[in-house]
Amino acid sequence: MAKQPGKTRREFLRDAAVAAGGAALAGALPAADAVAQGAKAPEPKLGAQLIGKLEGPELILDHAKWPKKLAEAPMLADLVKAGKLPPVEKRVPEEPMVVKPLHTIGRYGGTWRRGFTGPGDGENGNRIVSTDKILFWDYTGTKVMPCVAKEWKQSDDGKTVTISLRKGMKWSDGMPFTANDFVFWYEEVYLNKDLVPTPHPDFMAGSKSGAIRKVDDTTVVFEFQDPNFLFVDILAGSTAIGGGQATQAMGGRSMGGYMPAHYIKQFLPKHSSKEEVEKKAKAAGFDGWVSYIRNRWDWRLNPELPVLTPWKTVNPINTPTWVLERNPYYMGVDTAGNQLPYIDRISMTLAENLEVLNLRAVAGQYDLQERHTALGKLPVFLENRAKLGYEVRLDPALNGSDATLQTNQSYDADAEIARWLHTSDFRRALSMGIDRDQLNETFWVGVGVPGSTAPSESLPYSPGPEWRKKWSTLDVKQANGLLDSIGLAKKDGDGYRLRTDGKGRLRLELQTSAGAFVPHTQIAEMIKEQWKRIGIQADVKEMERSLFFRRVAGNEHQIALWANDGSEVLYLFPRHALPLDPVEALLGTPIARWYASNGSQGKAPKDPRMISALELFRSAAGKKTQERYKVAQEIWKILIDEQYSIGTVGQSPATMGVRIVSNKLGNIPARQINAQHARTPCSSHPTTFFYKA
Repeated sequence: MAKQPGKTRREFLRDAAVAAGGAALAGALPAADAVAQGAKAPEPKLGAQLIGKLEGPELILDHAKWPKKLAEAPMLADLVKAGKLPPVEKRVPEEPMVVKPLHTIGRYGGTWRRGFTGPGDGENGNRIVSTDKILFWDYTGTKVMPCVAKEWKQSDDGKTVTISLRKGMKWSDGMPFTANDFVFWYEEVYLNKDLVPTPHPDFMAGSKSGAIRKVDDTTVVFEFQDPNFLFVDILAGSTAIGGGQATQAMGGRSMGGYMPAHYIKQFLPKHSSKEEVEKKAKAAGFDGWVSYIRNRWDWRLNPELPVLTPWKTVNPINTPTWVLERNPYYMGVDTAGNQLPYIDRISMTLAENLEVLNLRAVAGQYDLQERHTALGKLPVFLENRAKLGYEVRLDPALNGSDATLQTNQSYDADAEIARWLHTSDFRRALSMGIDRDQLNETFWVGVGVPGSTAPSESLPYSPGPEWRKKWSTLDVKQANGLLDSIGLAKKDGDGYRLRTDGKGRLRLELQTSAGAFVPHTQIAEMIKEQWKRIGIQADVKEMERSLFFRRVAGNEHQIALWANDGSEVLYLFPRHALPLDPVEALLGTPIARWYASNGSQGKAPKDPRMISALELFRSAAGKKTQERYKVAQEIWKILIDEQYSIGTVGQSPATMGVRIVSNKLGNIPARQINAQHARTPCSSHPTTFFYKA
């Protein structure tokens, strides 16, 4: 369907749905479920008919309702008959994770076809296999559930969390999974300064690091010197300590809480010698044992690595086709006793760029794809869904901004630029120079919510409705006034502001990633044009995702465009709101190292209000839930007033919320929670998805 002259994108989108035989898109796309709680209904927007009821599978915790007999996939039964695998009863734990599928018991078989964008797109698989986490959030994203742990208990004083493991659980190579794997990670990896030079905030209470103690083979205790009531949520969230093996792979963090000791120890000097492990590393083509061990514990790169995930890598991510195959020792079963997953394998085909990936999705070449599918392609998806046999579903998120200008608060490569990035009125002027309504209509087809980085008002973390607009609406006059008042009144012949050091025009670099969920580079180019009205020159620099984060880690960027997804639940994924993660602190990795090391490493922030925000965050672990909500609100007020992160448009399905679903698949939720802490789509338990025929 060609776009007709005179029609807006909104009108075209509505007509495309009708032409495709779907319901009209005239209803409201709620930013959250606030309407159900009595809040005023938002203005009508496109897309409500594509948003279904939030639903998902459930865990059966009552042992009396567990299945008495087990069954397995035909491909594994064949291996048992051939003597290559033990019987399913000896592979599944005595205390399995029992899942009640959303609609029906599934059938075995099939290959799930997806697209991915290269070695930097590890989250494409991480988010599917993340049921190797210690604890997990349910499909609503509001309730902590058991996962690798069969149960847990936090002490009344908040200083300990006792984890009980599933009896008889095994790694994918058949070796026992026990408390020893936690102790190994803590003593030989986390405390190893070569591997973890800086303590991680996720494993701290106040300014002190936690510890791990083994009670017996199936019981392990996380201990803190100060109260840490937040820690259960951290273990369940998308955090460094609670992320399972997926987190160990991300950026070489060495986190995750446990590792397969029987396999990893061969790469540590302690278990042979430094000379021996260096020799192995050089023979494998690595510059040293540290880089080699990081490669060996990366589940995406090393098919030999024992895992707990439902599928394991058999063809690595650094090839044109990343292939995962079922783990014969996976801990999960359905209510009929069938070992999960139902689907045999996942095959992800490399797409040269996002345009290619979306064209393949439009053409029905993927069975289920929610990652990288673009909101801007919605009209085309709707046009083709009936003839190519797929559905389109929208899953709105609750984060404030899908394209956020993160100003580097530790940048120091250019003293003049650093001066202005560290000036609050300069950042406020940049924010008020952005026409968010234009961005929303152009890149979000009008379904986003313009404003600051503030999370949805339906969340207890929200500082209040007025903070959505603070410093975050177009006001060219006020922006120009602020820039003049801080000493940037002089301009060149083209109307651009001049540096105060006599070195010509002031130029800001906007760093973008080619692998973003919304077109950050094009958004940055539009902001560049909008900033001309306030005399600011911006140069947009796009790069591959891995390079993007290498520059962030190296403190080389001035302003980086990224989403602030995950920060809607501030304490479970703070790295997009505060400089806390030494690997991915978009607001300044030296500040993150300073924070994590209690000042012994890195560099303190120049702004006392940033220090206040970090101190508030550190205090939160020792507070109970309602008190934490209040602290979070105060943090958001500081962050929005200071505009360290400049929001544009958010609370939309743009980030992992446009799902293309083949009609061949069963047990697919009408709507799934779209949130970092719930590891979308993993909270929907992809192990229970199946091919109907």
